[in-house]
Amino acid sequence: MNELALAAFAAATGAHVVGERPGFGRFRRRFDAAAYEARLRALGVRFLARSDPAFPPLLRAIHDPPPGLFLRGETPVELLARPAVAIVGARACSSYGSGVARSLGRELAGGGLVVVSGLARGVDGEAHRGALDAGGSTVAVLGCGVDRDYPAAHAELARRIVTGGGLVVSEYAPGVEPAPWRFPARNRIIAGLAAATIVVEARERSGALITADLALDEGRDVFAVPGEITSALSAGANALLCLGATPLTSSADVLELFGLSAEPIGDGPDGDAGAILALLADGSASTDELVRRSGLAPEVVAAALVELELAGLASTADGLARAMPR
Repeated sequence: MNELALAAFAAATGAHVVGERPGFGRFRRRFDAAAYEARLRALGVRFLARSDPAFPPLLRAIHDPPPGLFLRGETPVELLARPAVAIVGARACSSYGSGVARSLGRELAGGGLVVVSGLARGVDGEAHRGALDAGGSTVAVLGCGVDRDYPAAHAELARRIVTGGGLVVSEYAPGVEPAPWRFPARNRIIAGLAAATIVVEARERSGALITADLALDEGRDVFAVPGEITSALSAGANALLCLGATPLTSSADVLELFGLSAEPIGDGPDGDAGAILALLADGSASTDELVRRSGLAPEVVAAALVELELAGLASTADGLARAMPR
């Protein structure tokens, strides 16, 4: 249980620890592994040591793998070794970025991949939600103790993940508080669990770019969603494209990497909702414009937009409705 002692030592010292360091020998001699494991079980937490054969091989292969992972959720640990893709991006993402992240999460999970992200607001949360929408598997990697939902606003999302066939994981033991330096460290685990990383939206100094750089350092595939050249939210992703990242235009770009194909999409809604969705295929439009172009009453257009939003086919923000990527 040397690795468990290392993880407990990291928690006790508030340091980043992946191997033995001064003071650890004394700590290990006093460490009661059985009592510590009992406390973990009482919290509904498991520990998967780096030396365990079930430890995900892609994560073990990075240059500084954690001593182990603390796991929340009853899903078998084999989930962490399944083909996976990381989806990362801006916390304060645009409605377009939100829709793309959710669509990618849904289609990649529906195609059989595990979606890995960081449970943060914005792109991360939408990627997890998309995977859950598809009835697929998703893994949330925390930058704090595994017992803590961070941000607190995503407590319900974390609950859905652990009860929906996914896992919440962290290298940090229960009780460890979030700290700014822990999140870049957390990003190496997000990148390490996945064979490919997708950046949806990212500013120039975004943490998502750290994840992409870590993935590149490990020889993993990196995709970037092209964005508007006038948007600061797209500056980081567009810079990745200039550096040679693969442009992502649909989930098929990623699924093909794994030898998978997208699940067929149905014909879509009919009636008034179908008519409005067809109009949005030409680009975003205001409600007034949709009323004029469709010839439908304003209340009918409003109801159609609500139907499309509930189906994840359209979104409305800043007075404009737009179709979501499919």
